[in-house]
Amino acid sequence: MKEIFETFKPVNPIVKKYVDYYYLDVKPNNEVNEFQCFPHFNNTISLYKSHIRLRDGEMVFDQAAVPFQIFTPIRTTVLNVKQLGKIERIVIIFHPLGVQQFYKNLDFSGFITDYEFFTQTELRKIFSLCATDTLTNSLDSFLENRFEKFENIIIEKSIEYIFRYYEEFSVAELSNELQISRQHLNRLFQQHLGISVKKLHEIVLFRQTINKKLFEKSKESFTQLAYEFNFNDQSHFNKTYKNLTANSPKSFFARGTILGEEDTFWHLKP
Repeated sequence: MKEIFETFKPVNPIVKKYVDYYYLDVKPNNEVNEFQCFPHFNNTISLYKSHIRLRDGEMVFDQAAVPFQIFTPIRTTVLNVKQLGKIERIVIIFHPLGVQQFYKNLDFSGFITDYEFFTQTELRKIFSLCATDTLTNSLDSFLENRFEKFENIIIEKSIEYIFRYYEEFSVAELSNELQISRQHLNRLFQQHLGISVKKLHEIVLFRQTINKKLFEKSKESFTQLAYEFNFNDQSHFNKTYKNLTANSPKSFFARGTILGEEDTFWHLKP
């Protein structure tokens, strides 16, 4: 088996409303793989074929182990990942409020590793597939079978508002728009997304600057980006990157690697 990192999109019309993309990550000869990934408004389910998770979070290949499943909520800080031994994993990237359409009563305060997102029979089927088209069909099918519409009009309208007005957003204006208190709005966000309204906006704005710089092939300077995205000044722009990535903007982009064809941008450790 060769080394693979491939991103691919759902095709099922129901699933693709809530799932941004999937990726397949295979490293048959891996000894130690370490990387950092950064705050994102998406959340994920990671499926490892034969791994155990140590107390410090390291994922270790074990031929005798059953597939391991991890839910990662919206990331607000740098996530350090260390994988020991062979890697064969599949990851599902959900839109905000996406995972709730398939799984209920999740705790968004941290990782979930004791929830059976997929049955062992389904996982064996998933990991028996090599081609991403058949893998897509299976993942789509298994998720569609779990689909049960989740609605929260306040959060849905809030997310839409944040993505529409991220350059000039304020929690007070959103609260007035929805005619509810900031306290109630934040309680709903903490319950269903695990973060505050202000933090989600900060992450959305951060991710929009990344998309502009990397995926729109922008040649704008960081000063120009700060101005375009309505940061108070260059210092505010730099501080945002430092808080979310522990890097300056220059260092963040210089050290990162784009993987696949979506927005996976990690710092890989040599």
